[in-house]
Amino acid sequence: MKAITELRPEWHSDDDTKGKIKVVMTGSASDPHDWQPHIRNKERRELIARRFKDPDDELELVIVRDMWLTGFDAPPLHTMYIDKPMNGHTLMQAIARVNRVFRDKPGGLVVDYLGIADSLKHALAVYAESGGRGKAAVDQEEAVAVMKEKYEVVQGILHGFDYRRLLHASPDERLQGIADAMEFILQQEDGKKRYLQAVAALSKAFALAVPHEEALAIRDEVGLFQEIRASLIKATVSSAERPPEEIEAAVRQLISRAISGREVVDIFAAAGLDRPDISILSDEFLAEVRALPQKNLAVETLKKLLQDEIRVRFRKNVVQSRAFSELLEAALRKYHNRAIAAAEVIEELIALAREMREAQRRGEKLGLSEEEAAFYDALAANESAVQVLGDETLKQIAQELVERVRRSVTVDWSKRESARAKLRVLVKRILRKYGYPPDKQEQATELVLAQTEVLCNE
Repeated sequence: MKAITELRPEWHSDDDTKGKIKVVMTGSASDPHDWQPHIRNKERRELIARRFKDPDDELELVIVRDMWLTGFDAPPLHTMYIDKPMNGHTLMQAIARVNRVFRDKPGGLVVDYLGIADSLKHALAVYAESGGRGKAAVDQEEAVAVMKEKYEVVQGILHGFDYRRLLHASPDERLQGIADAMEFILQQEDGKKRYLQAVAALSKAFALAVPHEEALAIRDEVGLFQEIRASLIKATVSSAERPPEEIEAAVRQLISRAISGREVVDIFAAAGLDRPDISILSDEFLAEVRALPQKNLAVETLKKLLQDEIRVRFRKNVVQSRAFSELLEAALRKYHNRAIAAAEVIEELIALAREMREAQRRGEKLGLSEEEAAFYDALAANESAVQVLGDETLKQIAQELVERVRRSVTVDWSKRESARAKLRVLVKRILRKYGYPPDKQEQATELVLAQTEVLCNE
């Protein structure tokens, strides 16, 4: 450890909760002085073990002496360096530490400093005879063959696109080139799905083939393929986990580079805004999307943003959420069926974005709260009711519904049929009070009940 930390002093820490490298060993007070910092009690050893099993912890390397074999399980562990003789069951237990399936990890790497191949073959024979299933080890040449096959598949998807020019390009040129690569992939039939799967398979095979010279020869290309894959996921896959302002910043910067090619400036930071309340559906932003030269990428970006807008902005509004989801699906269906070109669907999606923006503002114009606007939309879904009663009466009904529902609903109302029945009677009574068209009362009641469930879940 001393030799390693002399080369990497920033890895060391005397604190058990910090540092990238530790030693785990048994010992006593009679051991040499420089061993003492590494001789810990059971509680301190368990703390390091918990850190090592945590894939998000900074601890990356542990030097182990006669420890962590029986019963130790660390699925994220991917590499083991062996510098002591082992055989039989002990050797199989050691290898099992790195050969566990975990996330995208395809297998583990054992670096042999002693020449334990014969012991490993014997241990594997015992493993097979005792009923072990699957392959405990993968021949590297076999992994290289699979890697080359998957490499050719990715190359086939990118055939006709000069991706190699990006390997030594400047950061600006590389980012622009990645956007062009994404556009090239999205133009193909089922291109995104095939590319994501192909690069994932290549990455797993590459991890097993390293450090073979054929794997190292394509390392930079595999890195570029993975970068394109990550960008494709970020730009086209709806991100329920990420906050909307993070999406806005990332997409605006991507578009800024694509249009001008100039150095990216974080417009939020420049304006002094930490958590900006800027709509992703502004006219300025939609104009930038329309100007993107990569039309298929623009479609995918708009699709993701509209899906997130519907999920975030209309989560409390049953009617609007359903309506805009159906309109978005219909537009995308025509695009995927090649019924309309990318440029045409962009115009449809921009028009849909503006409709969504106006729908958000309608409640404000009517002087309604977000909850009241949602109930108003449930009532106004019936056009004849709008014609007969008008906006003012529907507003009054919506306001009274919100007030009465809040007073009447119990926490578990949606699970109790008796509570739902009482609420149904309450809603119908209010609708009759204001003269809501009788032939539409049942439909309106169902919508109001659905809206009530959303309100209660909030």
